[in-house]
Amino acid sequence: MKIRFIEKFKKEITVWRLVLQDSETPRISKWLLALAIGYLVMPFDLIPDFIPVVGQLDDLIIVPALVYVAVLFVPKGVVERCRRKAER
Repeated sequence: MKIRFIEKFKKEITVWRLVLQDSETPRISKWLLALAIGYLVMPFDLIPDFIPVVGQLDDLIIVPALVYVAVLFVPKGVVERCRRKAER
């Protein structure tokens, strides 16, 4: 079960890497995904982690929200084409 999940996760990472490299991917999606990655690796948070519960929740809410909004702007045809490339 775990191996299947890991393989599927790796494939998804490959698909989204290809989506980011695709020329038809809107700039807004690229910017939002870059912002999500930047927020994850940023040495400080908007809400410090030492504040109980809320400090950890900002990472669990902000990053997925940025990724979700970025994905909304990507045309389905681009994602399907990248999935086919990742299958090969």
